[in-house]
Amino acid sequence: MARIVIPDDSPPQIKGTKALEKLEKWGEVELYNERASSQEEFIGRLKGREVVVNIRAYSKFTREVLGQCSPSLKLLSVLGTGVDNIDLSAAREHGILVTNTPGFAAPAVAEHALALMLAASRQITQLDKQVKNGGWPRGLVQQLFGKTLGIVGLGAIGGHLARLAKGIGMKVIAWTFHPSRERAEEYGVEFVSFHDLFKQADVISVNLRLSDKTTDLVGKRQFELMKSTAILVNTARGAIVNKQALIDALTYGKIAGAGLDTFYEEPIPPDDPLLKLENVVLTPHSAGMTPETIERGAQMAVDNVINFLKGSPINMVK
Repeated sequence: MARIVIPDDSPPQIKGTKALEKLEKWGEVELYNERASSQEEFIGRLKGREVVVNIRAYSKFTREVLGQCSPSLKLLSVLGTGVDNIDLSAAREHGILVTNTPGFAAPAVAEHALALMLAASRQITQLDKQVKNGGWPRGLVQQLFGKTLGIVGLGAIGGHLARLAKGIGMKVIAWTFHPSRERAEEYGVEFVSFHDLFKQADVISVNLRLSDKTTDLVGKRQFELMKSTAILVNTARGAIVNKQALIDALTYGKIAGAGLDTFYEEPIPPDDPLLKLENVVLTPHSAGMTPETIERGAQMAVDNVINFLKGSPINMVK
């Protein structure tokens, strides 16, 4: 039986799922539902284990952490798509295979991105607040029908969002690191240059994985290219968008608004300037938190473990 640990199921996500029951048939599983109080405690949970199932991005698998878990640790199965919390170079050096669950949350995250687009364009949160305070505001809001959505990163989430946006009558353009005619036809989008996407789009949705290539990918130059009526939506990772450039763009009216589900620091600090801006809709990194997504992601993470133990690993992160 394999020695398996889930060190970070806090708040609980895999606890009580059918996936966990399935995993327990393949090894001795130790589950922690409280966040480790220190790196030392975190390392202590991992030491001597062959398999780690990573639930939360706040768990940082640094070079030091992975070094102290070697040579026993063989597999790090991530429940999620992003692996920016893992030193992949160190994992390779120590012979630790990393797997993830691509596309598991695509429908939920795409729906959330669409909801943020609508909330920001229709000023839902501002109007809701004013009505509850006794007001009856009048004024114009933006409609999305006939507008152009620019998708930055046409993976599973971006592709699903493209279909949703076309369903409400939007034109969809996209930029990605690896464009192809086949993907353009599959999702019904037009690939354009990075520069042109920011110039043309009325709404821009960020749907990329965080990496060295994508950190601060959207910055001051991109906001200068955007229309003053444009809206930015980010359901990917906060660090993809330069924080100060975003705050400046929203504060000084370079863009009309934003819908954000992810931030530089999480939870967002109480003194963060974004909290004071009326033209921003904020949610607590909850885009993928649906019962269907949780169960599917857990099943995929567990299946990655089982396939590894069978000698046929899948969903490997390079």
